[in-house]
Amino acid sequence: MSTQKSSPATFYTLILYICGFILFLEWFYPLQEVTDTTNISMFMLYGVLCFLLSFMQVRWWLSFILKGVALLFVVNNLFFTTSFLNPLWIGELLQASIVNMQALFNKTWYEFTPLFRSTLFLILIWLMSYLLHYWFVIRKRVLMFVFLTIAYLAVLDTFTVYDGTAAIIRSFIISLLALGLAHFMREMDREALRFTLAKKSAVWLLPLVAIVLFSSAVGLAAPKFSPQWPDPVPFIQSSAENAGFSEEGNGGIQKVGYGEDDSRLGGSFVQDYTPVFEAEADEEHYWRVETKDVYTGKGWEKSRDSYYTELGKIPPMFQENVNLETKQATIEFQGDEALDKLVYPYGFDHVEAPEGEPYFDMSSEAIRLMDDANDPITLENYTVDYGYPTFHIEALQQASSSDNSMEAYTQIPETLPDRVIELAKDITAEEETQYDKAKAIESYFSSTDFTYQTTDVPVPEANEDYVDQFLFDSKVGYCDNFSTSMVIMLRSLDIPARWAKGFTGGELVDAGSEKNTYEITNSNAHSWVEVYFPGSGWVPFEPTKGFSNLSDFQNEPLRGETEQQDSLQQSEQETEDEEQSEETTPEEEKEEESEVASAAASNSGPTTTEWMLPTVIGIALLLIVFIFIYKSRLRLQSKWVRRKFTADNNVENQQEAYHFLMKVLQKQGEAKRPGETLREYAMKIDKKYETTDMQKLTEHYERLIYRDDDNLASKTEVAQLWKNLIKRILS
Repeated sequence: MSTQKSSPATFYTLILYICGFILFLEWFYPLQEVTDTTNISMFMLYGVLCFLLSFMQVRWWLSFILKGVALLFVVNNLFFTTSFLNPLWIGELLQASIVNMQALFNKTWYEFTPLFRSTLFLILIWLMSYLLHYWFVIRKRVLMFVFLTIAYLAVLDTFTVYDGTAAIIRSFIISLLALGLAHFMREMDREALRFTLAKKSAVWLLPLVAIVLFSSAVGLAAPKFSPQWPDPVPFIQSSAENAGFSEEGNGGIQKVGYGEDDSRLGGSFVQDYTPVFEAEADEEHYWRVETKDVYTGKGWEKSRDSYYTELGKIPPMFQENVNLETKQATIEFQGDEALDKLVYPYGFDHVEAPEGEPYFDMSSEAIRLMDDANDPITLENYTVDYGYPTFHIEALQQASSSDNSMEAYTQIPETLPDRVIELAKDITAEEETQYDKAKAIESYFSSTDFTYQTTDVPVPEANEDYVDQFLFDSKVGYCDNFSTSMVIMLRSLDIPARWAKGFTGGELVDAGSEKNTYEITNSNAHSWVEVYFPGSGWVPFEPTKGFSNLSDFQNEPLRGETEQQDSLQQSEQETEDEEQSEETTPEEEKEEESEVASAAASNSGPTTTEWMLPTVIGIALLLIVFIFIYKSRLRLQSKWVRRKFTADNNVENQQEAYHFLMKVLQKQGEAKRPGETLREYAMKIDKKYETTDMQKLTEHYERLIYRDDDNLASKTEVAQLWKNLIKRILS
């Protein structure tokens, strides 16, 4: 802070700067309502820090370091689960930076990750602290920012769901105070008046405060004319809806959400984050609504009219090669968003509803609740029982070709271009089984040739095929493009496939001790692929770029008839324990693991100023110190646990040691995934670290827990296994 100004000048300047910051905060408040931005308080706190440092006028290099470290801290809290400044954390940050910089240089803005967008937002806050300091403190010209703030709030109030009434009133009062105070300070500077006089004559500001408060009170209390101009929103929305539509009526900008008519696919859409329903379930999975089987070249239709039958008369969704674990989920719709069809997870078995009887549509597999007059009804909440499926990859690979009963799901239009069929054959030329062919086509869409985007998505012309246009011309689109293309390519190979639609898993809003709560919005509306395998049934696949298949696939070999009831799970566990001595097939790695380099080479060219080299060295030393502290902390903890474990190798200490091992693996980025068994997790860890110690230690831990027997293995051997694993992980 400059010492030439007296304390009254500093006080008036601070008040003016606070007014600017309050106006700046008005830009934050609407974001949670009109965008998908969350954790606004974190961005606000970062703004407070940036504005405070700018006002204090600390040295530029110190301000840069403090703001930069704070930015990384905010990003860490929002997006990272690993320890702050951990080497793995740095590697993940570098990898994310490389991916986003590639998208930046390629001008594919829609591929920016939330981490990168949030970082840009934080940098914008950083820059705004300098800009507002210049406008409000240096130049004392605040009218431009006042105008921009009022215009911003007015536009949001007019064209979005945000109610800007209170915000505009607050901004009006603060703006008048800021304009009056800025004018007062400019006059003091122009007339060369000392601020000591202003301190003695503080009453000079009282008329300003009185006028602002009086005018605001009159404005609120006085009667007001009704709007004199017609509301422009309906006209603008109507124009926007009609813009871009061809004579046939397709195309243009649509709004994302679940819809009934899929006969004309294509075109762009805008996101809609309106909540549809909340689901209480054990894990995240897709919510199915219906399927369609006839592809017309432009979209999807049903092969026959809806035909409903009682749930008890339908065949089971899955067959003998699929393990089912009985679970329950509760659905609660939000507002007026209730659907007249049930949303249900895979393995649906039963619904508990306060009214109505469930009926199954044989043509689309949609489920409706009917009243006594057989009219569909909608409910705000209901509970579904389902069998959570686990698919065995070996069974899928051994599945024989489907019989003629699945012929309807291999039909393709006669107008389908031959190059679509040839492409499917080329992709699967080296594959033998139906499952491997399906996986090959699913993986094909993850190549860089295809781009997921919801804007500027073309609509096929009258003589164009929807799939052909996507595969060979545009190569840009969303779930409908990817899923439809995969279904048709599979059908061209005589593999039964169909188009499924519903919702993705949504956002976890509450991780409860028994159930998790997920919020599903219109933006979670989605479509995917189902492929039929004899012995297993309809198996979901996910070709859409950027999405993951949430179904459970296992590489364990088949052991005869699969138990599917919960009552048999205990005996199944004991059987697996007895078979530990038998040779088992190691887990095959089906997903590519992206390895992050432990260190990034940097070009240290000649510096242009004398301060750059010391600054870089200082930042590097600071990072090294933080990394050393965090790594040493973990090693010290492991030494303490090892000493305790070695001194008294009792049951409690053995459990504590195993839990600490899991914690260390989580810190190293190898956390156990939801739904993953301890044995699967142990196999994955052993494969990564090229050992078998984790499986042996896990086997001992399971017997310790489930049999309450700590004499099944040598305590010395268990201690040595634990030590070996800790050394490998931390090395």
